[in-house]
Amino acid sequence: MSRVGLVLGGGGITGASYHLAALLAINMATGWHPNDAEVIVGTSAGSFVASTVRAGDLSVDSIVRPHEGREQVAERIRAQLYQRQRPGGVVRWVRRGLIPSLRKPGVTMLLGTPAINHAGGIADWVEEQTGPIAHEWPERPTVIVAFDIADGSRVAFGTEEAPDVPLKEAVAASSAVPIIFSPYEIDGRYYVDGGVASGTHADLVLGNAAPLDLVLVLAPMAAEEGRDGARFYEGIFDRVGCSALFDELQLIEEAWPDADILVLRPSPMVLESMRPNPMEPAGAVPTFVRTLASLRNKLATPDVWNVLDRHLNTRTRR
Repeated sequence: MSRVGLVLGGGGITGASYHLAALLAINMATGWHPNDAEVIVGTSAGSFVASTVRAGDLSVDSIVRPHEGREQVAERIRAQLYQRQRPGGVVRWVRRGLIPSLRKPGVTMLLGTPAINHAGGIADWVEEQTGPIAHEWPERPTVIVAFDIADGSRVAFGTEEAPDVPLKEAVAASSAVPIIFSPYEIDGRYYVDGGVASGTHADLVLGNAAPLDLVLVLAPMAAEEGRDGARFYEGIFDRVGCSALFDELQLIEEAWPDADILVLRPSPMVLESMRPNPMEPAGAVPTFVRTLASLRNKLATPDVWNVLDRHLNTRTRR
């Protein structure tokens, strides 16, 4: 059996829908279950899906529950994730975000930005979705990436160098999108979305004890084809995401020249549902449906299917 590393990138609520649909499509096509991955690296939306996979709970119910319509799904997600609070932490934002950005303009200005939502709703959702494992950590190697605003560096929860925290806390920290959510506090330190540093952090699979045979990357925020009518910032995010992912994949290729790497990205058809606001719950179901339709064709192309067949197709090995 091939050793597989699974990288689940950031992408908001619709990015999580993309992940769930793509993984279900791969499972239906090959019989391979993502929980069999040797290591999983999850960032932001990918961290929530990583926790769902490790809990063995990957199914259509992960996004759409029985008897729910599209609007009901959106209402449930909105109520679960967006927990309102009185914005605070202005001094922290000035010190950690605003002042550093004056010296070096960029995304650092957003770090620590006060927001009306608290990421505790994300932690609650993880607990509801995964059960007892939310208070512990998966037995199989799992890495959840957040960004420490004090140190200005990524933190790979689940590795020896990172603090030991419950799974649900790591996912909440990894998913605390600046401006939308306040920084998430764990043991006196404040974290924001791991996507601040990179949308994928694929190079973290190199921490696996042995070389992998396949690195499977799902990158919702690194699309190579734009959509008609896209907002200007969509292209910026995708270019930044593609650039970071390219560098990460180069590191993997240099370290493991024999490993296959397969990157799946949303098609323009899927982007129509995912964008322009990946944090809009109303886009969850349409993205899920369109991803299933898109992946049906994508997985059948020779360059993709040959890789899947070689490493993941359990049916041909019976």
